[in-house]
Amino acid sequence: MKRLLLVHHTPSPSVQAMVEAVRAGASTDEIRGVEVVSRAALAATSVDVLEADGYLLGSPVNLGYLSGALKHFFDQIYYPCLEETVRRPFGAFLHGNNDATGAVRALEAITTGLSWKAVQPPVVVTGEPGKADLEACWELGAIMAAELGDV
Repeated sequence: MKRLLLVHHTPSPSVQAMVEAVRAGASTDEIRGVEVVSRAALAATSVDVLEADGYLLGSPVNLGYLSGALKHFFDQIYYPCLEETVRRPFGAFLHGNNDATGAVRALEAITTGLSWKAVQPPVVVTGEPGKADLEACWELGAIMAAELGDV
């Protein structure tokens, strides 16, 4: 069984709705052989990362940057996971009230440093998530699970 780690910081209803959509997509019945493990960014550890085969990362965009909680997660896992997680797949979703360019750039820099491979560009939502945004989150979760499991 493959493990998909969902690391998120959900201080708002908007990000929570996105997390739930991503989790639902990753847990769809059409994909077998994948266990979805969800951890709050401040509780996720390097052991969680090392035990996972792929990652879903969710964050609000605060002042144009990743949340401090997700940045803390990366700070904690970076060196313990640097050599062991090369080329592992990941997907990301971000929510901001306006521009998310800085957060996307930071996410790309960190994941490039870890040598993780993006399965698709991040889902970036500004403002209240609509139906199409939540469908994009569901699809992100399903694509990540399909990357690891049996369809």
